[in-house]
Amino acid sequence: MGKEIERKYLVRSDLFKPMATRVTYYRQGYIPTVNGMTVRVRIAGDIGYVTFKDHAIGFTRHEFEYEIPKEDAIQMLDLMCEKPQIEKHRYVVPATQPSASSASSDVSSDTTELKWEVDVFHGDNEGLVIAEIEVPSEETQFDLPAWIGEEVTGDKKYYNSHLCFKPFKTWAEK
Repeated sequence: MGKEIERKYLVRSDLFKPMATRVTYYRQGYIPTVNGMTVRVRIAGDIGYVTFKDHAIGFTRHEFEYEIPKEDAIQMLDLMCEKPQIEKHRYVVPATQPSASSASSDVSSDTTELKWEVDVFHGDNEGLVIAEIEVPSEETQFDLPAWIGEEVTGDKKYYNSHLCFKPFKTWAEK
Protein backbone atom coordinates (compact mmCIF):
# COMPACT_ATOMS: atom_id res chain seq x y z
CA MET A 1 0.00 0.00 0.00
CA GLY A 2 1.39 3.42 -0.95
CA LYS A 3 1.59 6.25 1.57
CA GLU A 4 2.34 9.91 1.10
CA ILE A 5 3.73 11.94 4.00
CA GLU A 6 4.35 15.51 2.96
CA ARG A 7 4.65 19.04 4.28
CA LYS A 8 3.64 22.16 2.30
CA TYR A 9 4.99 25.69 2.53
CA LEU A 10 4.49 28.98 0.78
CA VAL A 11 7.55 30.24 -1.08
CA ARG A 12 8.80 33.77 -0.42
CA SER A 13 11.34 34.20 -3.26
CA ASP A 14 12.65 32.57 -6.41
CA LEU A 15 16.07 31.83 -4.89
CA PHE A 16 15.27 28.11 -5.36
CA LYS A 17 15.46 28.32 -9.17
CA PRO A 18 19.27 28.22 -9.58
CA MET A 19 19.40 25.20 -7.23
CA ALA A 20 16.86 23.18 -9.22
CA THR A 21 18.11 19.92 -10.70
CA ARG A 22 15.02 19.45 -12.89
CA VAL A 23 12.07 21.52 -14.15
CA THR A 24 8.97 19.82 -15.59
CA TYR A 25 5.70 21.22 -16.96
CA TYR A 26 2.56 19.68 -15.42
CA ARG A 27 -1.05 19.70 -16.47
CA GLN A 28 -3.45 17.99 -14.11
CA GLY A 29 -7.13 17.72 -13.37
CA TYR A 30 -9.48 15.97 -10.99
CA ILE A 31 -12.38 13.61 -11.54
CA PRO A 32 -15.19 14.47 -9.10
CA THR A 33 -15.94 11.94 -6.34
CA VAL A 34 -18.80 11.80 -3.85
CA ASN A 35 -16.79 10.40 -0.94
CA GLY A 36 -14.08 13.06 -0.65
CA MET A 37 -11.36 10.86 -2.07
CA THR A 38 -9.13 12.36 -4.77
CA VAL A 39 -8.80 11.00 -8.31
CA ARG A 40 -6.13 12.93 -10.22
CA VAL A 41 -5.13 12.71 -13.87
CA ARG A 42 -1.75 14.23 -14.67
CA ILE A 43 0.68 14.76 -17.48
CA ALA A 44 4.21 15.39 -16.23
CA GLY A 45 6.43 16.20 -19.17
CA ASP A 46 5.62 13.40 -21.63
CA ILE A 47 4.21 10.86 -19.15
CA GLY A 48 0.58 10.35 -18.10
CA TYR A 49 -0.52 9.24 -14.63
CA VAL A 50 -3.69 8.48 -12.72
CA THR A 51 -3.56 8.79 -8.92
CA PHE A 52 -5.96 7.85 -6.13
CA LYS A 53 -5.66 9.45 -2.66
CA ASP A 54 -7.68 9.11 0.52
CA HIS A 55 -8.15 11.54 3.42
CA ALA A 56 -5.07 12.76 5.27
CA ILE A 57 -4.47 11.78 8.88
CA GLY A 58 -1.84 14.17 10.19
CA PHE A 59 0.59 14.61 7.30
CA THR A 60 -0.08 11.10 5.97
CA ARG A 61 -2.50 9.66 3.43
CA HIS A 62 -2.67 6.61 1.21
CA GLU A 63 -1.70 7.21 -2.39
CA PHE A 64 -1.72 4.92 -5.41
CA GLU A 65 -0.24 6.25 -8.65
CA TYR A 66 -0.07 4.49 -12.01
CA GLU A 67 1.54 5.44 -15.28
CA ILE A 68 -0.88 5.54 -18.22
CA PRO A 69 -0.39 6.41 -21.89
CA LYS A 70 -0.07 10.17 -22.41
CA GLU A 71 -2.84 10.07 -25.03
CA ASP A 72 -5.23 8.51 -22.49
CA ALA A 73 -4.32 11.18 -19.94
CA ILE A 74 -5.01 13.94 -22.49
CA GLN A 75 -8.45 12.47 -23.27
CA MET A 76 -9.28 12.03 -19.57
CA LEU A 77 -8.25 15.62 -18.83
CA ASP A 78 -10.33 16.93 -21.75
CA LEU A 79 -13.41 14.75 -21.20
CA MET A 80 -13.63 13.73 -17.52
CA CYS A 81 -11.84 16.30 -15.38
CA GLU A 82 -13.31 19.47 -13.93
CA LYS A 83 -12.21 22.86 -15.26
CA PRO A 84 -10.18 24.93 -14.66
CA GLN A 85 -7.25 22.60 -14.40
CA ILE A 86 -3.85 22.94 -12.81
CA GLU A 87 -0.97 24.19 -14.94
CA LYS A 88 2.42 24.57 -13.32
CA HIS A 89 6.14 24.16 -13.60
CA ARG A 90 7.68 21.95 -10.92
CA TYR A 91 11.24 22.64 -9.82
CA VAL A 92 13.04 19.84 -7.97
CA VAL A 93 15.55 21.12 -5.42
CA PRO A 94 17.71 18.91 -3.16
CA ALA A 95 16.88 19.30 0.54
CA THR A 96 19.22 19.13 3.49
CA GLN A 97 18.69 17.34 6.76
CA PRO A 98 20.20 18.36 10.10
CA SER A 99 23.45 16.60 10.90
CA ALA A 100 23.18 13.55 13.16
CA SER A 101 24.85 15.45 16.00
CA SER A 102 22.26 18.26 15.90
CA ALA A 103 19.23 15.95 15.65
CA SER A 104 17.57 14.91 18.88
CA SER A 105 18.07 11.29 19.94
CA ASP A 106 14.35 10.47 19.77
CA VAL A 107 14.02 11.54 16.12
CA SER A 108 14.44 9.10 13.26
CA SER A 109 17.84 9.43 11.59
CA ASP A 110 16.50 8.35 8.19
CA THR A 111 19.10 8.80 5.46
CA THR A 112 16.59 9.05 2.59
CA GLU A 113 17.48 11.72 0.03
CA LEU A 114 14.93 14.47 0.53
CA LYS A 115 13.93 16.94 -2.15
CA TRP A 116 11.77 20.02 -2.40
CA GLU A 117 9.19 20.10 -5.17
CA VAL A 118 8.42 23.74 -5.85
CA ASP A 119 5.29 24.37 -7.91
CA VAL A 120 5.07 27.67 -9.79
CA PHE A 121 1.44 27.89 -10.90
CA HIS A 122 0.10 29.37 -14.12
CA GLY A 123 -3.35 30.10 -15.55
CA ASP A 124 -6.05 30.68 -12.93
CA ASN A 125 -3.50 30.08 -10.14
CA GLU A 126 -0.84 32.48 -11.46
CA GLY A 127 1.12 34.07 -8.62
CA LEU A 128 0.92 31.09 -6.27
CA VAL A 129 4.17 29.26 -5.46
CA ILE A 130 4.13 26.28 -3.09
CA ALA A 131 6.97 24.00 -1.95
CA GLU A 132 6.34 20.44 -0.80
CA ILE A 133 8.70 17.99 0.81
CA GLU A 134 7.83 14.31 1.01
CA VAL A 135 9.32 12.59 4.06
CA PRO A 136 9.60 8.93 5.08
CA SER A 137 7.98 9.57 8.49
CA GLU A 138 6.19 12.40 10.26
CA GLU A 139 9.19 12.66 12.64
CA THR A 140 11.76 13.22 9.86
CA GLN A 141 13.75 16.41 10.40
CA PHE A 142 14.84 18.71 7.55
CA ASP A 143 16.24 22.21 7.17
CA LEU A 144 14.08 25.06 5.91
CA PRO A 145 15.84 27.07 3.20
CA ALA A 146 15.69 30.89 3.36
CA TRP A 147 13.19 30.97 0.47
CA ILE A 148 10.61 28.93 2.43
CA GLY A 149 7.75 30.86 4.04
CA GLU A 150 4.70 29.95 6.10
CA GLU A 151 3.76 26.28 6.52
CA VAL A 152 0.36 25.48 5.00
CA THR A 153 0.30 21.69 5.53
CA GLY A 154 -3.29 20.62 6.10
CA ASP A 155 -4.80 23.88 4.81
CA LYS A 156 -7.11 22.51 2.13
CA LYS A 157 -7.20 25.73 0.11
CA TYR A 158 -3.60 24.97 -0.94
CA TYR A 159 -4.39 21.43 -2.16
CA ASN A 160 -4.14 21.18 -5.93
CA SER A 161 -7.57 19.52 -5.99
CA HIS A 162 -9.06 22.54 -4.22
CA LEU A 163 -7.26 25.00 -6.52
CA CYS A 164 -9.27 23.57 -9.43
CA PHE A 165 -12.54 24.54 -7.74
CA LYS A 166 -11.40 27.77 -6.07
CA PRO A 167 -8.40 29.09 -8.03
CA PHE A 168 -5.91 31.50 -6.48
CA LYS A 169 -7.14 34.36 -8.69
CA THR A 170 -10.53 34.24 -6.89
CA TRP A 171 -9.15 34.53 -3.35
CA ALA A 172 -10.21 37.78 -1.70
CA GLU A 173 -7.09 38.13 0.42
CA LYS A 174 -3.81 36.69 -0.77
